[in-house]
Amino acid sequence: MTGPVITLTLNPAIDQTVSLDRLAPGAVNRASAVHYNAGGKGVNVASCLADWGVPTLAIGVLGADNSAPFEALFSTKGIGDRFLRRPGRTRTNIKLVEADGTTTDVNLPGLVVDAATCAELRSGLGGQLAPDGLAVLAGSLPAGLADGIYADLVGELAGAGVRVVLDASNAPLAAALAAPVLPYCIKPNRHELEAFTGRDLSARSDLLAAAGTLVERGVALAVVSLGAGGALFLSAEDAIHAALPPTRTPSTVGAGDAMVAGIVAGLVADMPLEALARLATAFAAGKLRRIGPHLPPADEVRKLAAAARITRADVWAAETGTGNAGQ
Repeated sequence: MTGPVITLTLNPAIDQTVSLDRLAPGAVNRASAVHYNAGGKGVNVASCLADWGVPTLAIGVLGADNSAPFEALFSTKGIGDRFLRRPGRTRTNIKLVEADGTTTDVNLPGLVVDAATCAELRSGLGGQLAPDGLAVLAGSLPAGLADGIYADLVGELAGAGVRVVLDASNAPLAAALAAPVLPYCIKPNRHELEAFTGRDLSARSDLLAAAGTLVERGVALAVVSLGAGGALFLSAEDAIHAALPPTRTPSTVGAGDAMVAGIVAGLVADMPLEALARLATAFAAGKLRRIGPHLPPADEVRKLAAAARITRADVWAAETGTGNAGQ
């Protein structure tokens, strides 16, 4: 691969993670701690990649009034900052995390991205492309952008020889998968795949079949994350399931984004599917031990990767159990 990995975050957020023993709706709740982190899916991916030593450029749109947390993160981790600044404030996402790990999300509205800003973003993105590069398009879309923006960008990037990893849901995902040029890799969770297919996928065999259809349609690498149930990894050559034993964690926020970062790190290193699955699973599990978009030390990640249980996908699907939903 040539050049840094590019991450695009069109709807970034400041994650306000509030820790409390148990959430009691309609009552006064006392928090034990609160943390603020620059976030949004692409930002989280960039942060984890930087922890792993992968050169990364972060692109998107920030509100100029509260861009400081993002600037601090990018500076501290050596992430290239190519975000546009616009008047206003980047949205805040409130995460209420209970002692057992249950998380309640309250996502506030973000900036409106107009046509001129979108055109400037696309021009800036095009200026950073390198042959055989990797780009991550991740997260929800802000007001002002059409559902087909990811589909359009996948076509443009693929035409420039860039492999695109897409982490989106609902209409933007459906539009991208209906386009003539498909993403190189997608990472839905079970709920997102169910929404796309319009089917219940609680049976493992159904989940595997739905993921296999994505590969048959031309997605080179399909990953379906299942939270505590691990993840499915499918390519045209192989299909496996990877998992680590469940563990109590301070926050599950960003675990799916960490998995995307692990997938990208595996692609950068040109890893075979099993090694990539181990690394992506280790990234997600390592992130669970931290609040904010951060990985543990590399040696700890490698130990987690080595401990991951790998099972052929058809064997996993035949085992008793359901396709646990997750990040």
